[in-house]
Amino acid sequence: MKVRSTVLRITATAVAAGALAWAAIAGGVPGGSSHDPLATKAVAEEGPGYAVEDFAYPNADKILAEQKIKLKRGDGHIVLAPCTGAPELMEVFSHKSEKVCFKVTGDKGYLSLEIPSVFGVKGNNYAAEVEMTTGAEQKTFPVDKNAWTAVGETADDQGRDFMLLEIRTSK
Repeated sequence: MKVRSTVLRITATAVAAGALAWAAIAGGVPGGSSHDPLATKAVAEEGPGYAVEDFAYPNADKILAEQKIKLKRGDGHIVLAPCTGAPELMEVFSHKSEKVCFKVTGDKGYLSLEIPSVFGVKGNNYAAEVEMTTGAEQKTFPVDKNAWTAVGETADDQGRDFMLLEIRTSK
């Protein structure tokens, strides 16, 4: 009998310890307070925040102030570049600003922007199209590879003023 009572005592202790461990892991001791050392708390309350990419164009405010070009957002594959005349650059011509150039990388690119009074685009070795607006009307113009393309007022039979809103490229 003595062996049997010892086995029962050991088993009961093990079961109690297991139940306590399970309670602590699964959600704390029932009725435990925030001062209870066995109480648990959510890790998310203490962890660092998440970085969320909003695809906003870096330094857009500074570029707007200095160059009067409103760069909104994109995928990072079409970026503002100095106009050096290099053949890999896409060039945008506007009556309101000097020539604006963009470097294109990757297989596809997207950039949302605002450049008023755009009348021409010189393409590079990417297939490209530009989305433009005049008043309430939006138009998409395909851009010729490595050549000058008339867009906006120069491609409009009424000669209306167009604003460039988007550039999309692909290989």
